[in-house]
Amino acid sequence: MLKTVLSLMLVGLLVYTAGAVPVYADSKAEKEVRFGEKIKEGVRRLGTGESTRVEVRLRDKTRLKGYISEAGENNFVVVDASGANHTVPYPQVKKVRGNNLSTGARIAIGVAIVAAILTLVVIAGRS
Repeated sequence: MLKTVLSLMLVGLLVYTAGAVPVYADSKAEKEVRFGEKIKEGVRRLGTGESTRVEVRLRDKTRLKGYISEAGENNFVVVDASGANHTVPYPQVKKVRGNNLSTGARIAIGVAIVAAILTLVVIAGRS
C-alpha cells in the first residue's frame, strides 16, 4: 500500500514538473527598450515632412504638437508651429498620435472613388 501511494505521488510530481513553463520577468529597462522600439516603428510608419502632423506626449507630461522633420535611430525631431526644433529620444515618449494617411490608404480611397464614378456612369447609361 505504501509503495502504491509513493508511486502515485512520484508520478504526480513528475507530471507537475513536466508541465511547468518558466516565466521570465522583464526588467523595467527591457520594457522601456521594447516600448521605444514600438514608438520608433510608429514614427517610421507616419513618415517625415510637413504633412506628417503629430501630437507627442512625453513621460514628463510635456506635449509637443507639430510635424516630424526627421527620424533617426535613437531620436526624432518635432518642429512646432513657431518653428522650434525639439529632439525627442524614443524612450522618453509615452504616446505619439498622427493624422496622416499611408500610401495604401490613399490608393484604396482612389480606387473607391473610381469604382463609384464607374458605377454612376453605368447606371446613367442604362436609363
